[in-house]
Amino acid sequence: MQKDKLIVALDVHTMEDVKSLVDKLGNSVNFYKVGMELFYSVGKDVVTFLKEKNKKVFLDLKLFDIPNTVAGGLTSLMSLGADMINVHASGGFSMMEKGAKALREAAKKAGIEPPKIIAVTVLTSMNDDEWKQMGHTTAISDQVILFAKLAKQAGLDGVVASPMEAAAIRKAVGEDFLIVTPGVRPAGADINDQSRIATPKSALEAGATHLVVGRPIRAAKDPKIAAENILKEIE
Repeated sequence: MQKDKLIVALDVHTMEDVKSLVDKLGNSVNFYKVGMELFYSVGKDVVTFLKEKNKKVFLDLKLFDIPNTVAGGLTSLMSLGADMINVHASGGFSMMEKGAKALREAAKKAGIEPPKIIAVTVLTSMNDDEWKQMGHTTAISDQVILFAKLAKQAGLDGVVASPMEAAAIRKAVGEDFLIVTPGVRPAGADINDQSRIATPKSALEAGATHLVVGRPIRAAKDPKIAAENILKEIE
């Protein structure tokens, strides 16, 4: 469904805020992202609430640890019913491969459809100056492509990446691969703490399969209208 291409980020602290926003958006939005800020505050209750509302859930916790720990974490999270879960590609090939295998084996054993597993490449808040300050000598875009190739080789379903790298990722890994893009800002919206951004239209044209949008919807005078305007652009 075209509507599933829009993932609204629930970057809030309380269940009251979650219920208020989901109620305002109604049937306009099918897919929500639950990140660390919210999950660490309210736990699994938010996933349960969203699934009871027949919404899809992207559990954005960016697991990053030794392979065994990440594999165990993913299988534990699977029971919550999320539709998409992510790890951090910086954890390496073995971590991604073992995590994906463990998740799918646990889902098969439970008789359920496994959630999609994707890998974060380089955070969209990262700019070239900060990247170099961390000691990297390769360009951000080159590192993102390397991570995307590793994720596909490890058996993952896709990656999280800036829309600026979406076209290069699509060219490198082919069509059967999810590209989830934060840093999407409708024309005229504030950039906030993002560095590598694009409009919904340009992100999709570059090859993105999903657009993660937070503040431009959440902070809008009428969140539902803001979401519907983005959906019109998607369609």
